[in-house]
Amino acid sequence: MDNSRRNLLIIVVVILIGCFFVSIVGIGALGYFFPVDRILTVLATNESVSMVTEVATLVPSATQEAPFTATPIPTSIPTAHDTEAQPTLQVTEVPTPGPIPPEIAEQMDQIEAQVINIRELKPSGTVTRALLTREQLRQKIETDFFEDYSPEEAQEDSLVLSAFGLLEPGFAMFTFYQDLLSEQIAGQYDHKNKEMDIVQGFGFGGPERLTYAHEYTHALQDQNFDIEDGLNYTNESCEEDSERCAAIQALLEGDASMLELDWFYNYATQQDMIDIQDFYAEYESPIYDSAPDFLREDFIFPYIYGQTFVEYLYNLGGWEAINDAYRNVPVSTEQILHPERYPADQPENVEVPDLMPILGEEWRELDRGVMGEWYTFLILAHGLNPEARLSESESKAASDGWGGDEYLVYYHDQNSAIALVMHTSWESVNDATQFYNAFQKHSTARFGAPANLQNNRIGWTHEGGYTELSTQNQFTTWVLAPDEAIAQQIWSAIYSP
Repeated sequence: MDNSRRNLLIIVVVILIGCFFVSIVGIGALGYFFPVDRILTVLATNESVSMVTEVATLVPSATQEAPFTATPIPTSIPTAHDTEAQPTLQVTEVPTPGPIPPEIAEQMDQIEAQVINIRELKPSGTVTRALLTREQLRQKIETDFFEDYSPEEAQEDSLVLSAFGLLEPGFAMFTFYQDLLSEQIAGQYDHKNKEMDIVQGFGFGGPERLTYAHEYTHALQDQNFDIEDGLNYTNESCEEDSERCAAIQALLEGDASMLELDWFYNYATQQDMIDIQDFYAEYESPIYDSAPDFLREDFIFPYIYGQTFVEYLYNLGGWEAINDAYRNVPVSTEQILHPERYPADQPENVEVPDLMPILGEEWRELDRGVMGEWYTFLILAHGLNPEARLSESESKAASDGWGGDEYLVYYHDQNSAIALVMHTSWESVNDATQFYNAFQKHSTARFGAPANLQNNRIGWTHEGGYTELSTQNQFTTWVLAPDEAIAQQIWSAIYSP
C-alpha cells in the first residue's frame, strides 16, 4: 500500500466470526463467517474515492451488546447419563454440490486472477471449488468439525472457561457451535482436502465475491507455504500449543483480511457494493449477539489484530515480509498484539509441577496449556461478571509485559470440585506488580472482600472455594481451590518443589 492510499484512512473492518481452530475446539478449515451488525465500516476522507465513500454512507457502525449476568463457579460436569446436557449430533450424509454455472465459474476465475495479482503469490495448482447452499455447507462442516469434538469435550471446555470467570457455568458450548454454524458460515477453504466452498444466496453477488477473494487467499497460502505440514498447523499441534496456533491463525486470517480490503478497494464493482449493503441491511445474528462477551472478542481476534500484524510487516517490507513470516511463524499472541516484538521476543517456557500427588487420585487433570497475553487480557476485560471487568486500557496495561505462563485445571468427579493454577512470568518485577494490582481489583469485584493480605499474597473465600493471588519477583500465581489448605499446598508445590 502506498502512502497516498494509507492517507485516505480507509478502514474496512470485517468481523468474520470464528474459524474452526479456536484453541478450545480444534481445527477443521479456514472458514469465513459473515459479520454481525458492525460488519463493514468504511471511513473515507477523500472525496475522490467515490466507490468507498458511497459505501461509507450506507453501512452502520458498531453497537455494543448487553453483557451476561455473573454466576457462581460450577459444581458439576454432566455425566454420560445426563441426556439434557449431552446433545447428540445427527450425522447426515455430506451433500454433493451441483455444477457451478459457467457465468459464475468465469467470475471465480477472474477473482482468482485479481487476488494473484494483488498478493503476488503464484498458484501451484487448481483448487476444487463448490457453490453450496447454506444448509449444505453447514452439514459438511458439522460432519467434519464434530468428528473431533464431542459433547463431553465441550462440557469440559465450558467448565474450564467458567472456572476462569469467562463463561456461565453449564454453558452449552456444543449446542452453541452447532447453532453458530447455521447462522454465520459464509464459506471455507478446507486445507486438508484442498477444497473451497462458498455459500450461494440468491446468486454470486457482492457478498459471495468478497468471500471468494478472502477464501482464495487461503488457497494461495496453502499452496505456497503448506498450512498443515509446512506451518505445523494441525489438531495435534494446536492441542499441544494453542498459543502458537492462535498466532498462526492471526497471520493466516490477517493476511486474507488485508488482501480482501485490497480486492474491495481495487476490484469491487458498484453492484458488489449495492449487494453487500442490501445483505447487511437485512442481516441478523441472534446466536452471535447472545454469546458471552469474551467469545465475541475472541472470534474477531485473528481478523482485527491479525490484519494489524500483517500491515505492520507490509510497511516494513511489502508482501515479501509477510511471506517471511510464514517461514518463521509468530508463536504468541503477544507478538500479534505487539508486532514490533516479532520475532525477537520469544515466550518463556514456564512449568507448573504435577499437582496430582497433592490432590490425590480422586482428582483428574482436566486441562493444561498457555493462557497468553490475549486471554490474560480477556479475563480482566471481558469476563462473565460485568462488575469485575476492568477497562480496556487498564486490562491492556496489566497484560502487557507478559513473558510466559502455564495453567493447569483439575476436577474431582465425586464432589465436583475444581482446582486451578495459573503461573505467569513477566518481563519485569514492575510488570508483575502491575498485573498483581489489576488482578486483585478484578478478583475483589468478582469474589468480594479479600480474606487476608500478607507478603504479596491475598486470598478470597467465596462460594465454590478459595482463591489466592501472589507475586514473587517477576512471577504471579493465581490459585483457585476448594479450600485455603489445598491452595496453600498448591502454592508451596510451585515455589518449594
